[in-house]
Formats: sequence, structure tokens, C-alpha cells
Amino acid sequence: MSIDCLSRRLFLARGARAALAARFVWSPAMRAAMPLPLAASPAEESLDGYIAAYMTAMNAPGMTLGMTDATTTVRTAGYGFADVDLRIPVNDSHLFQIGSITKSFVALVLLQLHEEGKLDLEKPVLDYLPGLPIVTEFGPITTHHLLTHTSGLPDYGEVFLSDPSARLVQGFKPGEHFHYCNAGFSILGLLAARLDGRPWRECAQARILSPLEMTATMPVLSTEGRVRSAVGYEAFRDDLVYPRQGKLAPAPNLVMDTTDGCIASTPGDMARYLRMLLNHGQGPHGRIVSEESFARMATPCIKAADFSDTASYGYGIAVDTLDGHKILRHTGGMVAFASSIHVDLDGGVAAFASINAMQGYRPTAVTEFAVRLLRAGRESKPLPPAPAVADPLEVENASDYAGTFASGTEAGLTFGAESKRLFVLDNGKRVPLQHAGGDNFISTAEGVLAQHTFVFGRARPEDSKASAPGPVVEVSYGSDWHVNARYQGPQHFAVPQEYSAFAGRYRSDSAWGGDARVFVLKGRLVVEGEPLEPIGGALFRWGGESWSPETVEFCHVFEGKARMMKFAGMDFWRVEVG
Repeated sequence: MSIDCLSRRLFLARGARAALAARFVWSPAMRAAMPLPLAASPAEESLDGYIAAYMTAMNAPGMTLGMTDATTTVRTAGYGFADVDLRIPVNDSHLFQIGSITKSFVALVLLQLHEEGKLDLEKPVLDYLPGLPIVTEFGPITTHHLLTHTSGLPDYGEVFLSDPSARLVQGFKPGEHFHYCNAGFSILGLLAARLDGRPWRECAQARILSPLEMTATMPVLSTEGRVRSAVGYEAFRDDLVYPRQGKLAPAPNLVMDTTDGCIASTPGDMARYLRMLLNHGQGPHGRIVSEESFARMATPCIKAADFSDTASYGYGIAVDTLDGHKILRHTGGMVAFASSIHVDLDGGVAAFASINAMQGYRPTAVTEFAVRLLRAGRESKPLPPAPAVADPLEVENASDYAGTFASGTEAGLTFGAESKRLFVLDNGKRVPLQHAGGDNFISTAEGVLAQHTFVFGRARPEDSKASAPGPVVEVSYGSDWHVNARYQGPQHFAVPQEYSAFAGRYRSDSAWGGDARVFVLKGRLVVEGEPLEPIGGALFRWGGESWSPETVEFCHVFEGKARMMKFAGMDFWRVEVG
């Protein structure tokens, strides 16, 4: 992900365009007419059937797909719509933004520079870029640290913040933790440009795209590529929680050259790129990187649970296993696109998929299934069954959350369960809830109880060694907190006086920002569902871990209210519009 601030003028234009959008949902009639490619084999029929079901369940407007083995492109295909309003089907010429998959391109360029003797991977990056606005009080940051997300820097997209005096500050000693850091890869793009003597777009074109014959790919996002791009979609109401079948709207045009996620490509070009990875850095006309450099890129350096329980991170890419095979994998999330790659190094097959909407997920299940199908064909084995497409309205333990939760003498919240489905009562009406992971749920009714997530809490099991979770005893919805008869903890909490100045609704002009609501819950400040830990004054730590470098700062307290909040490197301004 990269952060690209919009001007206020563009932000207003964004709102005007979004207002024209109609609700998009794959109704049964539309599902029957969904544009699909022609399948030429049982494997392709299985994959296409799965993708159609997946897109319907996930409310994906369109998808592009590229598959390859180590010698040739096996298939490129388009599904659904590149433009919903005009009903233009996705084809293999449409550009899709690949997001953070760009990071592997950056790693390859820096490994080339290392091979050329221009870069020492273990040398402090400030030796190469002394003017960087970073503070390294926990220790020097090397290129190796940046490539592996272990620098200790916060996960900002921008390196140069709106406040000229602001600096990116470490939260831990480099190498100690994996902390995904877009700012680190933006710095690496600056480093590549400095050492190569060309801006990133020229550097990437000359070093990666042209040698791999990726003639349709754009190394940076610009208005030039918009005519060839699929329309990207985002949530129509970015101030509310977004249910899976929620309303979508066209996203604003995005212009960016920061190398944490600035590449747009086609399925054919991405198949060429993945083929190079399958061949350990060998392209059609020579090596992109040496075998030694590729091995360095694909070596697990640190555990990366962000990708999976078994994943580690190498250089610009995650290293994992699938069915006992070593794979490289990554995802990419943009304002209005979501992408995934799976590269089965042992099986010799790879897949890329991208969806032209941002709804909080990545099409990893699609690329994983595509790889399994390709591998089964190569090994002359029976085709694997299509994975189940989860129904977001279902949760196995729905009955755990049923019941009435109250707050003192005030009316509380009542939840009911039927089979695997949970609902909340609102003025006598049942509002279905969508499972949002863990003990969290969101409303599926447009505008009804949709400002916040329902966060349930459990008591500790009586047996500390028990594997089953304790009973549900509390639920919060924003600053509202309710308990049931099983709750035995404190019900009153001391609240620092200054917190009242910080609570409220804030909004960013950034395409990545939208709304952020800050509220007091059980005596603590909470933003985006995460409690804040006070550091001092109006500065707080966000992110859960004691070493997290992510901070939130409240600024310009005027007439008892903070008028600005700095969060994730972005400026949010207080708004009071209902």
C-alpha cells in the first residue's frame, strides 16, 4: 500500500463522481450473465466455476488472471466487468494495479545494483541518502532491514510528511521484529534512483520491464494509463463499516510513483514476470539477477505472520510452503484494486489475480487454487476440489453471542442466533450481522448500526489450560459498552480529563484516509478499533505491541477540542457533520 494525498479539489471531485454510482451486487440474473472466459479443459472449467462463485460471494466487479509454468504462459483470462456502468467485460489488455507486489520489483533492482558493486546491502541507508527524514535512535537501518520490513520504522506510505520538521521514528532495534513498512520501500525506490542515476520509472523500465518484454506494464501510476485501465471501485460510504455486499462507487484517479506499490500491469505481462521468478531470475534474453541474488531474495529472513502462520519474509516477497512445496507469495492492496501472486518454485507453476475493487480482502484463494490445478495437470494427478467459498453471514459459534447485553439501567443490545447466523435487534427489526473475524461483527443494513464494529469480549476460561475460549460476557459498539449477567469485572473506569478533547470524528483528504472515529471505551482512547497507549501529552502509540512504531498525535486543541489528528502519517481534521 502507498499513501497518495489528494488535493481538496480532487477530493471534492471524487465525492461528486461517487454520487453517480449505482449499487452493484451480483444478483442471480447478473450472475447468470457474468462475463466469463471460454474454458478449454476440465481444470479451466473447475477454476472458472470457482471464480464465478468467489466473485459473487465477495462482490467483486471484475477479475483478471494470469497463469504460467516455467516455459510459457498457460492462460490469461478476464471475468466480470472492467466498467460496471458501461458493462465492459474485463479482457487481458486491461491494466490492474498490482499494489505491494511492486516490492519484489524493487528488490530485484537493488539486487542488480548490489551485483554491480553500487550497493552494500549491510551499509546504513543514511550513508547513501543522508537527507532522509528518519530518526534511527535504535540503530542504523540498512538496505537489508528495509527489504525485509525489519527497520523499526512506521508503516507510512509517504517518507516526506506535511510537517517539514516531522521525522519517521523507529520503534525497535532493526532486525528484532517484522513490521510491514511501506515507507521503507518508498525509501528503497529513492535509493534505486540515486544509485542508478535515473528516476524509478526509467530504472524499472530498463532493468525489469523491457528485458522481460512486459510491454503493456506501467512502472508508475499516471493519467496516461487510465484509458487502458479497468475502473477501480471502493466503498460508497467510507464513513461506515463496509459489508461484503455493500454499495460500491468508482474511485478517484490515482497518480503516484512511490515504489511501495506503483505498478499497473496486465495478466500476460505478470505471467512473464512470474515465469522469471520460476526460473530463479532467468529472463527470455538473459538473467535479471544471478542465481545467488535470487537465492538471497527467496531466503526466509524473518517470520511474517501477516501473510500466514507459516510464512516468512525474504527480499520484497514472502516465502512460504504449500502442500510441502516452497512458494513465493505476496498480495497488493490499493485504493481500488486487490491483487495476489503464488509462485510454486518446486512445482514450476505460478498464478496472478487482481480484482478491481478494495473491500478489505485479496484474491489469495484464487491464486492458490490456480496453482494447485496447474500442478495437478503437470503431475497427471486428479484435480483438487474447489475450496469452499465462505459465507460471511455465517459463523460456526453464532449462539455464543446471542443474548441481551446492558449498561447499567440503560437499554442495551439484544442479539439472536439462528443456525450459523447472528443478528441484532433494532427497533424490533432483525439486522443480519456479517462476521468480521475473531469475535467481531458488522451490520449488513445500509446506515443501520453501521458506524462501528460490534466487538464482543470473553471471560477467561476457568481452566487456564483449556483450549476452548471463555464465554462471551461483553460487547462494545463505538463508545457504547454493554455486559451480560456473566460479566464479573469492573464497570466503572477512570478517564483522563484531556481525553474528552481528543474524542470525535476526523477526516483525511487522502485517498487512503477517509473517516477515523476516536472514542473513549473502558477508560481508554480507541481509534480504528485499536486502543491507544499514552506516550506523553497528546502523543499515543497505536498497534497493540509495546514496540510498535505507529503513533497517533492530537493537535491544535481549540475551545476544548483537538482540531487535527496525525495518524499513520496522514493529517486528519475534525469534522462535525452528523
